Amino acid sequence: MPQTEITEPVPALDETGRPLNFGWSKSRCFSYDHTLIRSPRRRISEGDRYVLLSPTHEVLFEILDDGYLGYLFISVVSLKDKKTSAQTLVTPFSLGCFDLPGDSESGSIKFRQKTAFVNFAAMEGGVRIIKIDIPSFSHSFSLRGEVVLSPPEQAESIYTHMPWRGKGQAFSLLRRSPWFYAEGVIQFGPVQIVFTRGNGWGIFDWSRGVRPGSDISFWAAGCGQVGGCQAGFSVGYNSANSGMGTENAFFLDGRLHKLDKVSFHIPSERIMPWRFTSNDNRLEMIFEPQQERDESRQMFFYSHRRRQLFGSFSGKVFLDNGERLDFQYLTGLAERRKRVL
Repeated sequence: MPQTEITEPVPALDETGRPLNFGWSKSRCFSYDHTLIRSPRRRISEGDRYVLLSPTHEVLFEILDDGYLGYLFISVVSLKDKKTSAQTLVTPFSLGCFDLPGDSESGSIKFRQKTAFVNFAAMEGGVRIIKIDIPSFSHSFSLRGEVVLSPPEQAESIYTHMPWRGKGQAFSLLRRSPWFYAEGVIQFGPVQIVFTRGNGWGIFDWSRGVRPGSDISFWAAGCGQVGGCQAGFSVGYNSANSGMGTENAFFLDGRLHKLDKVSFHIPSERIMPWRFTSNDNRLEMIFEPQQERDESRQMFFYSHRRRQLFGSFSGKVFLDNGERLDFQYLTGLAERRKRVL
């Protein structure tokens, strides 16, 4: 079944909250208004995630409102000494209290809990600014800094809008942008993590939707420099019906090259290379994990488990014009997440 590319603005929901206009797009064609949703608030899931990449570290920020449970999760991964420091600031029964924007290209998110403060701000021209001030983050160290994320000129993103099989009004609306230039400094205790243009990268993951009772999702993304060009990718899948538009794409200098379905070949042994292949034979790559963390959260009927790995990707991809591009050591992450409600 051919994928459906959406090229004109369309609503993701009709006036009764029923999802419609499924497919994929290179630009913001799907408009989202959560006030139209008729499903219980506990089933609405909204999240923003940023992954910052430097030659020495990966820094992850994720704010998620999953109905019964909301949280701000931050991790600092040292690729040199293979250490991970993380903190989760939990809000039970969040149920929309984070007030996350319905538009992936505008709006700001401010999170404050006691003395911890984080701000994600969307500026003109697609620029984003991350500010963080957490006096006591991990090992009694503070985490403070500011990073500016700038898009390549005329950058495209992968947007998808997918229904859940047999789940009525459930849907998954995503945007992934693995191509930001990152500039700034994050101070983690005595360690200074520096992001400079050409050596600092950012990945943006935006998700909105209504979840079914349970879901297993897979996602991998990376970014870096290949032969003088900026290269990045985002691949993944869950149990939603992706027949009208998969979320898989490779990016070169911000321009999108669409892929069909991508399979994750995950070894049974931990800290072993993962392999990725696409059914259209356009992508093959190996992920070599350098660091891994597992997380598990449980509250009443709700559970959330995730296995997350950080490392580098190497492989080959055939671009839309048929040209083969070989890449090595693109820094990124891969994960498997299961949520049950």
